[in-house]
Amino acid sequence: MLAEHPDERDDRALLSAIAEGDRGALHTLFTRHQPWLAARVAQRCGDPAVVADVVNDTFLTVWQKPRRYRGEGEVAAWLWGIAVRTLLHRVRPRKSVLEKLTRVRQEDLSSAEEMVLLRLEHTDVGQALQRLSPELQAVVRATVIDGLSTTEAARLLGIPSGTVKSRMSRARLQLREALL
Repeated sequence: MLAEHPDERDDRALLSAIAEGDRGALHTLFTRHQPWLAARVAQRCGDPAVVADVVNDTFLTVWQKPRRYRGEGEVAAWLWGIAVRTLLHRVRPRKSVLEKLTRVRQEDLSSAEEMVLLRLEHTDVGQALQRLSPELQAVVRATVIDGLSTTEAARLLGIPSGTVKSRMSRARLQLREALL
């Protein structure tokens, strides 16, 4: 039974309670984070059904594997990492992540990032970005466009931080060569 008063435990305490099987803690975490999480996923994908599935699958993962949170960084960043990996898994049939997300995205709901990328599409920079491999594009998007740190991008993309650094280095080199 859910408490009548709002649950004031912090996110880490809620995750500990979820690990012990507390459904009320999951409900509180969901209520606290679902609105912003759905809004951010919707910026990447215009299909409301996919957005709902991604958010629900994110919290299902939290319910099933709450101990995967290692206590590093904010719980919200951990949730966002789960959501992005879930979204990428749903929309990545071996095509460019950027291309797939842009295609899934509804025209009237374009995010600011996509508007900038669409304006760049036919410029030298845009063509150079499109020639990058999907893995390099994902790192550029996470670090440059989303403004994530190397650690956050690594967590988001599910790869080691050293891999983020090396991919970003390769992306910079390839972009520099393409633009000279």
